[in-house]
Amino acid sequence: MGRFIQIHWLASYPATLLNRDDVGFAKRMPFGGVTRARISSQCLKRHWRFAGASDEEKAKDNRWALQNLDLPLGVRTKEVVEQRIIPLAVEQQSAPAEVVARISDALLKELYGKNAVDPKKRQILFVGEPEIRYLADLARQVMEISDPAAAEQQMTALLKKQRKNIRELKMGAGLAAALFGRMVTSDPAANTEAAIHVAHALSVHGLERDLDFMTVVDDLKSIHQGDDAGAAGIFDLELTSGLYYGYVVVDVALLIANLAGQEENAARVMEHLLHLILEVSPGAKKGSTAPYAWAEYLLVECGDQQPRTLANAFRTPVSLQTNNLLGAALDSLDTHLGHLDGAYGAHLERSQMSVNGELALASVPNMNADDISKWAAEKVLA
Repeated sequence: MGRFIQIHWLASYPATLLNRDDVGFAKRMPFGGVTRARISSQCLKRHWRFAGASDEEKAKDNRWALQNLDLPLGVRTKEVVEQRIIPLAVEQQSAPAEVVARISDALLKELYGKNAVDPKKRQILFVGEPEIRYLADLARQVMEISDPAAAEQQMTALLKKQRKNIRELKMGAGLAAALFGRMVTSDPAANTEAAIHVAHALSVHGLERDLDFMTVVDDLKSIHQGDDAGAAGIFDLELTSGLYYGYVVVDVALLIANLAGQEENAARVMEHLLHLILEVSPGAKKGSTAPYAWAEYLLVECGDQQPRTLANAFRTPVSLQTNNLLGAALDSLDTHLGHLDGAYGAHLERSQMSVNGELALASVPNMNADDISKWAAEKVLA
């Protein structure tokens, strides 16, 4: 088994706004002295977590969604007590409203500390489904106490006593935390180290952008009745076009450990992840830009050496004057990879997927999406 699986991909998006900054412009990053379009790692991971859908139920429509792995998931929220834990406990055990409220207060104080009262000030937490069920069961037991003050006191005592048990739940933090990590500043022992590391994707060339001038027309205005032309609003929107390089590293041993030592589950996650990287697009303004594209190239490497990005193949930006941008990008990638192999040795197993077989690395086997995903999964099991 190689310690690391490295995934490099190239995907092209025309006239889109894939990832916005705080003022609504496309995110960007200087690299090699040239400003590039950028897709943040957080944006990429969010879309992969939900297979491009808006929630977990809709995500299941994609056969490669993580939600279809039949592994415990989790939720990122500031309101896990009110929205998940207490409702689940009440389903199992009815109790007076004051008792429920005091138990809820104890849970909030334990999870959110001094900021428990105001949901807006709480630290957002990623809580796994096993943890939610465990805490709901504790709350259900305490709901049998009729005195509100005694119930709150018992709940607080149980939470402090059971903290270690919660941490030791099998995949307690859920699948997403097992893959992408979890940080709990108020309880470092509850942190989960990410097994999958995701880089910000950058365009391989300089930023291509345009401001799209838009008007909104009032359908009920009529120039025949003396109205103006019907413009009810004037706006502009930044759009970019780009061929992006993305990079993902999977720490195979840590992935297996985070999945409670289940190698088969880790292999299934690997297969699903490859398909999600290939087929799921990030993107804002979906209704007005249809920001959907599949990756046109994917290189997967497996080995024990410390991972290294291939983004430096594009430190000198690919010229936009070429009429074969993907081919030029792959030439840069091939050259840079050859230099690295010459300096450090080629101690990696590699496979690639190219939608155009003529635009591929000559020394690497070319597979389709299904086969390269299975190949990566087999490396986890090797």
